[in-house]
Amino acid sequence: MVSGDPEELDVHLQLVERDVSVDDCSARMHCHCLTVDGNGRVKPERLAEFMRNAIVDYAIPKSRLEAARLRDAKFKSGSAVAALNAEAVGTFTDLHNTGEGGEMLLYLLAERFLQVPLVLCKMDLKTDSRMHYHGADGVYASVNKDGLLKLFWGESKVYGDPTSAIRDCLASLAPFLVEVDHEGAGRERDLILLSDKADLNDPDLTAAFRKYFDRNSPLSNRVEYCGIALIAFDADFYPTDTKAVADEILSSAKGEMQNWIKNVKNRLGIEKLEKFDIQFFCVPVPSADGFRQAFLKALGLSK
Repeated sequence: MVSGDPEELDVHLQLVERDVSVDDCSARMHCHCLTVDGNGRVKPERLAEFMRNAIVDYAIPKSRLEAARLRDAKFKSGSAVAALNAEAVGTFTDLHNTGEGGEMLLYLLAERFLQVPLVLCKMDLKTDSRMHYHGADGVYASVNKDGLLKLFWGESKVYGDPTSAIRDCLASLAPFLVEVDHEGAGRERDLILLSDKADLNDPDLTAAFRKYFDRNSPLSNRVEYCGIALIAFDADFYPTDTKAVADEILSSAKGEMQNWIKNVKNRLGIEKLEKFDIQFFCVPVPSADGFRQAFLKALGLSK
């Protein structure tokens, strides 16, 4: 189910650390920074264009995309997929403070880095491109060797300050994990959508998956709630008037990671998330606002 070439990530994002443990917590942290080209430049614009080129995989249900590909193959055309690409762009907001770039980056890291596929995308549920869907920033899933469904609720924040991003990201994620299952739980709407709209591009696989959300099925007790979180934030170790050196950026990011880990650990405790499997991505960028604007520009939505 996972789409896209994982090696493409390495063109735009340099891995700093992966699977870093957080003391007394089940969370694991991963950090990526922007790559440096041969001229000593970092290029958030190229990252934004890479993200844009994957939006049809993100925003369009898998079965619709596969049908368009089959139609194009039949008629030796590219028009069906091109139409879906235009539709996908139309689901994104043009608001200058949008967080949808962070949600898109979360998707790419979840699928291509963790190899955990998206099973419910909020973009397909929006009725107004300028309105944000009230729910998780996507839902991802995998099944372990014992048949336990690990359901990962996604949450992302793109802020200038990493401490604020960590705080708000985990505060937003917490209700999806810690609330006891009942009809009034914050996750209930998304669970209903999963039972109705989950699209795994295979009728039998989709039917089997949906049984996990049928309250009359024993499989409904075989779901573990997990999280995938991402923060992108300002970092001052990217040079602005001199050539960037990749090793220096890498070293600086590694040096800062202990502060980010400390803040994450503190917030996990406050939100009572210590025992939950949470994959936490830190992506320092030269400018969080610049990242947002680059993404809007790549989509042709900048004003």
